[in-house]
Amino acid sequence: MRENQLIDLIERYLAGEMTQQEREDFDVLRQKDASIDAKMAEHKDFTSLIKQYNERAKLETRLNAIHEEIDVHTLKEDLMAHPSWIVQMWRHHHSKISVAASVAILAILLTLFATGDLSNKDPRYLQLKREVDQIKGRTKQLDDKTDKIIEDGKKPGPTINAKFKGTGFALTGNGYIVTNFHVVNDADSVYVQNAEGTSFHTKVVYTDPAYDVAILQINDPAFKNIGPVPYSFKKSKSDLGELVYTLGFPGDDVRYGPGALTGASGYRGDTTQYEVYIPVNPGNSGGPLLDDKGNVIGVINGKQTQTAGAAFAVKSKYLLKAIQNIPTDSLTKSLNLNTKSTMANLSRTKQIEKLRNYVFMVKVYNQ
Repeated sequence: MRENQLIDLIERYLAGEMTQQEREDFDVLRQKDASIDAKMAEHKDFTSLIKQYNERAKLETRLNAIHEEIDVHTLKEDLMAHPSWIVQMWRHHHSKISVAASVAILAILLTLFATGDLSNKDPRYLQLKREVDQIKGRTKQLDDKTDKIIEDGKKPGPTINAKFKGTGFALTGNGYIVTNFHVVNDADSVYVQNAEGTSFHTKVVYTDPAYDVAILQINDPAFKNIGPVPYSFKKSKSDLGELVYTLGFPGDDVRYGPGALTGASGYRGDTTQYEVYIPVNPGNSGGPLLDDKGNVIGVINGKQTQTAGAAFAVKSKYLLKAIQNIPTDSLTKSLNLNTKSTMANLSRTKQIEKLRNYVFMVKVYNQ
């Protein structure tokens, strides 16, 4: 029997294309001639190897297509506002990738077992191992990128950049915060971000443009009471020459600014303000102005452009007046101010350490 005729018979036998009588006759032939039986086993292993290689090629093509389909940067910038959509996408593609990688690895192992070539000394083994490692590497990279997107999507707050940033600080531990009116004026939405980088949605419950004061309330279910504030609010006026300082967000993290009280009135003689010699920049607006004993004596609200280092702060007296003027039906929780500072005997560094959890970045968004 010629080689090509034998191969044709073997292929028909393995493909199940023979009649029952033909299969019986071929089985008898295999029993009589061991070389035919060996030839069939060899051909079976060869076709199996070709099939597995073809499957791996198809799987690699599918993986590459999935990887190209997922534009990580576009997802992060444009789709983070729809976390449910991203989770669905992740589930869809993660399933594809995991199954594809698993099938590819299983196919390779089956090929090695079928051919008896499961030896780490065989060059084909090394090549297949590299292919497995490449598939695993690509899968892990895509998993890591997608996990990062989903993790970012779980963080509270919007993902678009704020149109304006300022500072605010807690009036109470249950979510009331003060900032400047000019910081939140005309805002469509306002978020505050704590020192750990977590953002919370807030609502503006009261504004007093005359004193440049705005009272916010955190109404985000993720927010937890941060406990009593460590500072008090000074009612009497402070003296010239007193050492003062502020904490604020002129950048992406909280900054300390030391200085001194240099004027009993503010811009153009405004008696509702102090003049202070202190380093402030855009973003400091709405931050607390404190004295050495940890009393809030004002709210930073401006900078003197003509005089280097000179800034202004609304006196705490007028902050207290603004709080008193809040309509009671605007408050859903009690707003009771602390009357005694717990920072009076602490060093400046310890005071700042206590303050960090009570000073927030205010992020303003407009359509």
